[in-house]
Amino acid sequence: MDINDLIKKSMGDEDLNSEEIAELFKVPLFSDEAALIQVASYRKSKIASENLAEVHAQIGLNIAPCPKNCLFCAFAASSGVFKEKSELPLSEVIERAKGFEADGANAVFLMSTADYPFTKFLETGLEVRKALRTETKLVANVGDFTLEEAKRIKAAGFCGVYHALRLGEGRDSRLRPEKRLETFSNAREAGLLLGTCLEPVGNEHTIDELVEKTIITREARPVFSGAARRIPIPNTKLSEYGLVSEARMAHILAVVRLALGYNIPGNCTHEPNVIGAAAGANLFWAEVGSNPRDTKKETKEARGMSVGDCRRLLEEAEWKVLSGPSVFYSEDGKKNADSDSSVICESALSHTQ
Repeated sequence: MDINDLIKKSMGDEDLNSEEIAELFKVPLFSDEAALIQVASYRKSKIASENLAEVHAQIGLNIAPCPKNCLFCAFAASSGVFKEKSELPLSEVIERAKGFEADGANAVFLMSTADYPFTKFLETGLEVRKALRTETKLVANVGDFTLEEAKRIKAAGFCGVYHALRLGEGRDSRLRPEKRLETFSNAREAGLLLGTCLEPVGNEHTIDELVEKTIITREARPVFSGAARRIPIPNTKLSEYGLVSEARMAHILAVVRLALGYNIPGNCTHEPNVIGAAAGANLFWAEVGSNPRDTKKETKEARGMSVGDCRRLLEEAEWKVLSGPSVFYSEDGKKNADSDSSVICESALSHTQ
């Protein structure tokens, strides 16, 4: 297949099929074709998001030796990283959420371990919602939930969720892929906007796996997708595979962007880096509290970046960062996710001629 033809097809807002996506993933790093893919991805992200990047901020509420035992997660009981439970006091959660809001975060996420009490998560969300400005977007990053629970998340003041069918799900975790997909459906039916991602990418993952999960993220009709690499947890089975380079991740997230339509405005990567932003990532996260990729109890002392850090990295890649509440997690984002992208497509075609 001709890579230029595949790029033109993507920029014309035609869905690439699995074979075509695989061809893009196969392109060697630092080749002329790889450069074309990343340039096209950057351009497509710019068009889809109207040249605006976003910085979202996440507060990790608790730490616990989680029985779900996802092998890529520092919280897994099997990893032995965290042996005791701990959690942030509500007053501190509220203080940090207001701090993120003051720093200009476009959305605030609350994250918990998969076994965190659901009712307690909702109670925390309600109190945080009261403390923030009405227009500030509040997003939930929790375990799987039923339709009734999704409705309760919505009623607690969350506008959306982050959820993913991860690479290795059911093999490297005790979570069923079918259950993850049910949660996607429950979120949408309850009126929650969905953000997702191709993650956590490791050196052992095959092109077939990357393609499969890329298509799943597209079919979920999220407000953003993207790609994030796995951070190895020391002395665990998956740590033997090492860390995917930022250069390779830039290529992977660019292919994901080209596999998505213009109706999905966001394209994330994690952790934040300039080469990723230059390859089409328009969404980064600042983090405090617990972090499933960090062996430190407080991630702001280690892997976690600030809102200002994320903004500066995006600006280094010539992105303008949105000021105000997230557009991705907004009614405009919902309309985009449900649209046929015909108007945006016309704009894109004018850039390829």
